[in-house]
Amino acid sequence: MTEKERFMKMAISAAKRAAKADEVPVGAVIVKDGKVVASAGNRKERENCAVFHAEIVAIRKACKKLGNWYLDGCEMYVTLEPCPMCAGALINSRLDKLYFGAYDPKAGCCGSLENLVADGRFNHTLEVEGGILKEECAALLSGYFKNKRAQNKAAKEGKKGV
Repeated sequence: MTEKERFMKMAISAAKRAAKADEVPVGAVIVKDGKVVASAGNRKERENCAVFHAEIVAIRKACKKLGNWYLDGCEMYVTLEPCPMCAGALINSRLDKLYFGAYDPKAGCCGSLENLVADGRFNHTLEVEGGILKEECAALLSGYFKNKRAQNKAAKEGKKGV
């Protein structure tokens, strides 16, 4: 297993923990000098706030741990290609590199719809590599949404029978 795969596996574990809390299973890990400084999963439902994506929560934790908002020398591993909000946060926190698993053709802004983190018009750019353990990352998401649809269908059918 490569180092990238090892850290992505950690992000997948964070995503699985998020799923157990009924959150969309996205996980993020921030690494500096080969050591994990932060790990997080989505917290939108628990916090009842749209900005609590795994990437944002991980950035907050890393900043607190390192005592600085400037995360130079750090890399992020995330199971799903970041959205525009998270791509902006990656730029603003000055992360060096981004590694992600599944591509997001509907909202991904690190290569799919746009590539904000590599756009030289911003004051900072990141190196990006997508597709790390993409099948496993994508299966986690598709399985979660398939299960949610089945739960919603069962709940609707249960109400019809009352």
